Amino acid sequence: MKISVIQPDIAWEDKSRNFLNLSALLSPLNNKTDIVILPEMFNTGFSMKPLELSESPDGETFRWMKGIAEKGNFGVCGSYIVKEDMNFFNRWVFVSPGNKTEHYDKRHLFSMGGEDSLFSSGKSRLIFSFRGVRISPYICYDLRFPVWSSNRDEYDLMIYAASWPQVRQNVWTTLLKARAIENQCYVAGSNRTGIDGEGIRYCGESMIIDARGELIAFAQDEKECSISAEISMTELSAFRKKFPVMNDGDDFTINI
Repeated sequence: MKISVIQPDIAWEDKSRNFLNLSALLSPLNNKTDIVILPEMFNTGFSMKPLELSESPDGETFRWMKGIAEKGNFGVCGSYIVKEDMNFFNRWVFVSPGNKTEHYDKRHLFSMGGEDSLFSSGKSRLIFSFRGVRISPYICYDLRFPVWSSNRDEYDLMIYAASWPQVRQNVWTTLLKARAIENQCYVAGSNRTGIDGEGIRYCGESMIIDARGELIAFAQDEKECSISAEISMTELSAFRKKFPVMNDGDDFTINI
């Protein structure tokens, strides 16, 4: 499978402008990749204005993603603000050709930014299969909580959609590699670049990592771009059989 990670400079709270910019970044990938991964709140930036910016589950952003997936013949995913049953969610959404859809609501809300007072927390993980790869997605702050993403041979590719600030750049890189190593899986992290409307600068450094913790694709910190890499289930399976650390893992239950 070929996966592609987009690293955009997101226009603050301007969906139309972001759709135009992302469409231009994605167009060269049409019929050339299997999955396109966008960052957290890719249509607005990490805004704490859910009342003004939220959408219904089948709203404008979902329809844009659906059109992009059909045109490009790939799955497209990323998070944005969704309102459902009078609650606001930072929701990761996956859309593919043929209208296959999946979603995951951010479990760990960033309390230091006030996200926990405005959004509802997700209650369950998501694991699904697409084109022969088992995928488990997470959003930004989830990266700091390894128990939530612990892999008991349930998935092969972990995806992180993020708005990770430059001031904690080393944490982003270190934890992404750690998640790949401890879970013996591929990891793809999509992060934005640029400065948002609150003056926060983002580190970029989107990356794709193999199960040994080695970088197989990496984006420069200040550059708006896309990166791509092939991931091999055959190679991953062989590595897991040769070094079967998951056989010695701990069983546990998470209380929600």
